Amino acid sequence: MSKLQSYEREAFETVERAPEAQAKGFATVRRAHESEMAEDYVELIAELIELRGEARPVEIAERLGVKSPTVTKNISRLKAAGLVRRERYRAIFLTDAGRELAEACRRRHRVVVAFLLSLGIDEETAERDAEGIEHHVSTTTLEAFEHALLQSQSGK
Repeated sequence: MSKLQSYEREAFETVERAPEAQAKGFATVRRAHESEMAEDYVELIAELIELRGEARPVEIAERLGVKSPTVTKNISRLKAAGLVRRERYRAIFLTDAGRELAEACRRRHRVVVAFLLSLGIDEETAERDAEGIEHHVSTTTLEAFEHALLQSQSGK
């Protein structure tokens, strides 16, 4: 029986966590969910600017699979948060804060994808899964991913 098969059949022991620790964990996940939209948008805007020199709302809507009014609403939120700037009827550009957030998101994404690929996950699945994982991965876990990648590259 393979190790994977044995994991599928083993009963996992329930570990009781202190209520405060459990509440902190759930709060962390809720904060990550709240920031996902902003992170996805600034990451995509940065990519479009690199590819085309600008990010137009119609392209953002197309790539995110949402309708234009959703993009307009979310761009307004990003503008209020100081992450984007936009002139009426013009393209959208990142502020310095938006560029910093986009770069941090892209870095996390690259590390998560590389780690998943190192586990033998195919590229399409790794990219898709990284889209969710990157918003929830802690700095500690991300550093562990990087450490594991460095060790595997050095042959240790």
